[in-house]
Amino acid sequence: MLKEIKTQILINASPNKVWFALTNFEQYPDWNPFILYVKGDVKEGKRIKISVKPSGAKAMTFKPIVLKVEPAKELRWLGSLIFKGLFDGEHRFELIDNNDGTTTFIHSERFSGIFVKQFKTDSTKIGFELMNNRLKELAEASE
Repeated sequence: MLKEIKTQILINASPNKVWFALTNFEQYPDWNPFILYVKGDVKEGKRIKISVKPSGAKAMTFKPIVLKVEPAKELRWLGSLIFKGLFDGEHRFELIDNNDGTTTFIHSERFSGIFVKQFKTDSTKIGFELMNNRLKELAEASE
């Protein structure tokens, strides 16, 4: 069984500006309402530590493996609850250069595993949207 959340927002800033704001993890506590922190070496194949807080829920900490880091284009990681196959989430940030000084930011996650059927996506999707809006404000303010 699979479930997916996919959100997107148009940001009036270049992909480089959006990428800088997105990957400036030390600043997350100051602006990010969904991902409270990202700790570790964010490089492909490395395990990092992330705390997320879906809207109206308590914070959860994961230790995903970074799958892809392509500056100004894509960041992706895969996290699992306890062990792979129970409840896995592949989180993805994609930046699309619209070639007009704007960026389409796509924020998505694909969930799979035995327990995915019980997972309600509403509060997580709200968290994605809140983060997207704050990222937009931050990137556009730096233009």
